[in-house]
Amino acid sequence: MSDGSGEYSGRSLFGDHPATTRLEDADVQFLDTTLRDGEQAPGVSLTPDEKARIARALDRANVAYVEAGSACTGPGERETISRVADLDLDATVTSFCRGIQRDIDLALDCGVDGINLVVPASDRHVTEKVGTSRAENVADTQELVEYATDHGLWVEVIGEDGSRADLDYLVELLDGALEAGADRICWADTVGHATPDGALAAVSRLSELGPVSTHTHDDLGLAVMNALVSVAAGADVVHGTINGIGERAGNVAIEEVAIALDHGYGVETLELTEVYDLAKLVANTTGIPLAPNKAVVGENTFTHESGIHTDGTLKDDAMYEPYPPEKVGRERRLALGKHAGRAGVEAALAEHGVEVDDDDLSEVVTRIKEIGDRGKRVTDADLLTIAEEVTGRVHDRRVEVVDLTTVAGGGTPTATVTLSVDGEERTEAETGSGPVDAAINAVQTALSHSFDTRLDSYHVDAITGGTDAVVTVEVEMSRGDDTVTVTASDSDITRASVEAMVDAMDRLVVDESDAVIADD
Repeated sequence: MSDGSGEYSGRSLFGDHPATTRLEDADVQFLDTTLRDGEQAPGVSLTPDEKARIARALDRANVAYVEAGSACTGPGERETISRVADLDLDATVTSFCRGIQRDIDLALDCGVDGINLVVPASDRHVTEKVGTSRAENVADTQELVEYATDHGLWVEVIGEDGSRADLDYLVELLDGALEAGADRICWADTVGHATPDGALAAVSRLSELGPVSTHTHDDLGLAVMNALVSVAAGADVVHGTINGIGERAGNVAIEEVAIALDHGYGVETLELTEVYDLAKLVANTTGIPLAPNKAVVGENTFTHESGIHTDGTLKDDAMYEPYPPEKVGRERRLALGKHAGRAGVEAALAEHGVEVDDDDLSEVVTRIKEIGDRGKRVTDADLLTIAEEVTGRVHDRRVEVVDLTTVAGGGTPTATVTLSVDGEERTEAETGSGPVDAAINAVQTALSHSFDTRLDSYHVDAITGGTDAVVTVEVEMSRGDDTVTVTASDSDITRASVEAMVDAMDRLVVDESDAVIADD
């Protein structure tokens, strides 16, 4: 455990508790269940192509096991699992199976490497859900394990509702699974019921039997803690999902466990530089956005607005950050608002190549605080506009929107855009999946598809109510190492989107000799 100096002190998570080991000595891998447990979050349904993209990203991040889905769900799900199994990943690809032989057969048909066999563990599940006895449940589990291993499958047996099971019976059940040939067993906190002492007691007993995994949920907000306690108690595989998505309050977030092990105990697990791209991929694919304050991958994690924090961070990167953003594929950002100070504003201006004297800097800071006091975020475009007004400099626009027309009813959405590019008007029409998509396609065509910018984020907020609501579109775009954030407001979301993106593009083209918007 870190003593605050960056050195590891060699203490276990629970001090001298006899059931724990030093986490620094742990060898931990991850089983990702984003494609199965994560997909069980309300409203999430992934196509074969989407699961394949996520699986490849998991493999790049060095995830050891990828649970691709539940073969028993239906033909569509089996097609999806087969698609992942055919990717030739380094990871072991598995299917979730109930305690039914038919589920194992369906998994075999999908070509997976192994199965995660879930069997009832608590009396609530053994007698009330399945309608069997403890002894019959053990015998049935052993029979299923033997069947699966005889067919060449890697097998992990999960004791469902293990955190509410009688611990002696859970040991009997999972020990029987190992005796029948299972590769590993798993303690499952299926309903997020467990506290750390419960996790410690259960996993320390199970780890004496053989290789043990841990599967934690976040209903009590203890998923990461219980995962770490499980590792300290002997678990060497952690089940989880990217961004912590899943049923109810979700599963443990793999990226959070990985950074806690790396930073707190020096235990390397994932390729951490892949984590942010993976998080964005899952968020965009599932439609479950990242919370701004989400650990590791949230927008605010490496963003500083407070004048005191910004000044300290500019003097020493580690002043207000536990680990550098580059470790997890991120960049540090300086946000501007009511708490901004001179050092942060000056640094933000410098990022855009703008220098101001002390008096002008004071005025820029004052205006930024005034905007922040009105509850508004100060974007890069706001900052540059303020600086231009204060210094008297004129921004010579190279790209502007002259006209925009969209047609979306009754047919293929179409947009016609007229832009002024270095004083020359260009008009183009394009189609798209919707009016916004069509308009953006038309903008790209008008710029001859040679404008090498990238849309990093797109966000829409309604800022007034009613049928005539005004929306604000915020976009973050980048070109090379340069990034700019711009907002635009309008009652027409398409116009607001085009205005924001064109303004961002214009701000990113600062070199008059640049030929990226020239005709081909």
